[in-house]
Amino acid sequence: MSAWQLVAVGLVLLLGLLGVLMPGVPGPLIVWAGVLWWAMTEQTAVAWTVLIAATGLLLLNQALKWLLPARSLRTAGAPYRTLFLAGLAGIAGFFVIPVIGGPLGAVGGLYVLERVRLGGHGDAWASTRTVMRAIGLSVLIELFACLLVVGAWMGAVLAK
Repeated sequence: MSAWQLVAVGLVLLLGLLGVLMPGVPGPLIVWAGVLWWAMTEQTAVAWTVLIAATGLLLLNQALKWLLPARSLRTAGAPYRTLFLAGLAGIAGFFVIPVIGGPLGAVGGLYVLERVRLGGHGDAWASTRTVMRAIGLSVLIELFACLLVVGAWMGAVLAK
């Protein structure tokens, strides 16, 4: 696979990660399609193993999403822009502190943005807790699963 193709696959995976944060965009499906494209082009044992693991992980993710109770974002009160930026902080955190940085970055980013918006610690913390209860668990699980898939892909590409 050429360097340009790897960059293109990486951009598809990044689009999938961002899709997790945007309502209506099938982020996990886009991530899986990127890994499928890479595996079909590479056709190595490592590529097939990453694809099989990604498929299993993303299917487990979908099952968990259906099992978790859905809650309304409207009652949480935080604007969608804040949620999107907190998700971006989670993606950045994943790469700064591998694996655990994802949830830490998302929650930390949400708290900081709410503190700036609301002006105080107490209100910001209450809003952060409310948002995390409303959407946090299902979105974090989906984002974490996609980040693990992207991390496995990156590990396979860099090990080559």
